[in-house]
Amino acid sequence: MERTILHCDMNNFYASVECFLNPDLKPYPVAVCGSVEERHGIVLAKNYKAKACGVTTGEAVWQAQQKCRDLVIVPPHYEEYMKFSKAARKIYEDYTDQVEAFGMDECWLDMTGSGAYGTGEEIAQKIRTACREELGLTVSIGVSFNKIFAKLGSDLKKPDAVTSITRDDFREKVWPLAASELIYVGRATEAKLARHGVKTIGELAAI
Repeated sequence: MERTILHCDMNNFYASVECFLNPDLKPYPVAVCGSVEERHGIVLAKNYKAKACGVTTGEAVWQAQQKCRDLVIVPPHYEEYMKFSKAARKIYEDYTDQVEAFGMDECWLDMTGSGAYGTGEEIAQKIRTACREELGLTVSIGVSFNKIFAKLGSDLKKPDAVTSITRDDFREKVWPLAASELIYVGRATEAKLARHGVKTIGELAAI
């Protein structure tokens, strides 16, 4: 039986929760940041308005503020993020008991044999709608026949989207992507691959 795997990725999770809890933040570029006083002053998450200004996760708060003068800084509220994370998983568990968490904001769902609920893409659309209507948050979902391609799918279109990668089109959709798009391929691995002339996933697959 062909496997059906979903990867659900809550969009800009920390920042989205903060904007949901305080709607006055929604018109502004927002960054959730660690405490400068405690020397943890980095950007933990940002919304799309902040991203459009060039703000990136992991950079220092002062760097983010230089890029975006109107940036609104909010402290993290992890207890609230956990509540929303658990609520999202309850939605996922309405469709399968095979839920594998990957941090607070991402999960893989094994939907193999769950035809009673519809196809993988139909289930993904139901989950996307439920998260938006019940939680007030958006989620991007990748649908594929393995975990790696499902995760790639959730990254291909954001926010609030469903992307399928099938056996018929995975070479067309995946092979041109940068090798760094693969899970666990960080900067160091990307540099090593580049030294061997490997820059895309297709080039890596051909080795």
